[in-house]
Amino acid sequence: MSKRQYFNPGARAERYHDELHFATATRVGDLIWVSGQVGIDPATSAPAEGIEAQARFAFEGVKQALEAAGSSMDNIIELLTYHTDMARDGQIFGKVKDEYVKAPYPCWTGVGVTHLARPEFLCEVRVVAYAID
Repeated sequence: MSKRQYFNPGARAERYHDELHFATATRVGDLIWVSGQVGIDPATSAPAEGIEAQARFAFEGVKQALEAAGSSMDNIIELLTYHTDMARDGQIFGKVKDEYVKAPYPCWTGVGVTHLARPEFLCEVRVVAYAID
């Protein structure tokens, strides 16, 4: 059986690991699971303003986690997103997603929820990918 490896890139991820007891990414063999990423501005540690900025920070968090674990956005095989208002935010979120996730497109499930971990969060992004190293 393959050994599990855990990745917590950046000070915020290390703090969440220590305080909330979860890894940003877990790799087993060639598969990588990235925990849900939200739209927190790393410069301020506060939720970004609006869906476009939040989606961008969430995808940047995914990108950083994948790179730390030996992969990239091109190797996502499953995308799971959570949205507090899909009708309002779906089109803008989709445009940001398309900047980060290119063809051939992975599986994608978008889920509408009443709220996320904090009331200011508008979306959350988690992925499964395969390693390239």
